[in-house]
Amino acid sequence: MNSMLSRRGFLRLGTAFGTGLVLSANSPRPLAAAAAAASGAPEIFSAGQWATIEAMTSCIIPTDHEPGALEANCVNFIDKALAREDAALLPTYRAGITAFIEESQAHFGKPFAQLRVDNRNRLLSALEQGDTLSWPQNLAATPQLFLHTVIVHTLIGFLADPGYGGNRGYAGWQVVGYPGTEHHMGGYSKEQVEGTAPVIPMWKTDRSG
Repeated sequence: MNSMLSRRGFLRLGTAFGTGLVLSANSPRPLAAAAAAASGAPEIFSAGQWATIEAMTSCIIPTDHEPGALEANCVNFIDKALAREDAALLPTYRAGITAFIEESQAHFGKPFAQLRVDNRNRLLSALEQGDTLSWPQNLAATPQLFLHTVIVHTLIGFLADPGYGGNRGYAGWQVVGYPGTEHHMGGYSKEQVEGTAPVIPMWKTDRSG
């Protein structure tokens, strides 16, 4: 497996989730937005945990000819979300990261962030299949639950408003061709609605992202 989610696979998944994923990505997160605006430094993750989750996100939406989760800074979105609106998922992350770090050591003798990309993908595939060596059997955060939680968070962070800490430089919106929420542009004109005038994407007019 070259990556957890190829570019084509990402677009298929986005289509499958449809409006639900867009709504989830852009649901109000005022506390996370305030935290992201204040600092890009980790609030929940240690340096090692940050590196681990960042490496996972880079496998979930890899960089190719277009930006991926790494460029979109999805790990920062996850960190700020867990510190605020998504705090209920903290137990899954805390237990899952600890077990995952040990799993990486058991398989390859190294932390996940230090593995080659092919070995990273092998380990994530093993988690998806439940083919683990050291994962505690009685852990509430099963390998699949932990992995799928990170996948969903990565997708949301890739597509959410940049104010929530991810989608840096509108990377995710550029990939899917989303111009931005209309209220950010003052609403669409009659001509834009009718298709006689172009809709200018936010990333072509806003250089602060």
